[in-house]
Amino acid sequence: MEQTWTPRPKPDRAERLERRIEFGDYGATRAFLEQLNDLSEQLGRYPDISFGRTYVNLTLRPEPEQQLIGPEDEAFAAAIDALCPAAPPADGGP
Repeated sequence: MEQTWTPRPKPDRAERLERRIEFGDYGATRAFLEQLNDLSEQLGRYPDISFGRTYVNLTLRPEPEQQLIGPEDEAFAAAIDALCPAAPPADGGP
């Protein structure tokens, strides 16, 4: 199940953002990871990543470290969101 960004440990004191993104197959997962690599190189920001054949788990930490999530981190999360394929409609329609 795909999720939105989740602040951890608490929304009002977020030290990191986490998100899981699921894909239909390995090709889609790999394509996303390649786009994420390009974005990360462009911005000089690198999330923590773990992945499997059809999913990617991301963790964003603030830069510099030891701070709380701020607007720059939220902008990076939004840029990652823009790379995600649109989810199919819940009713299965076009």
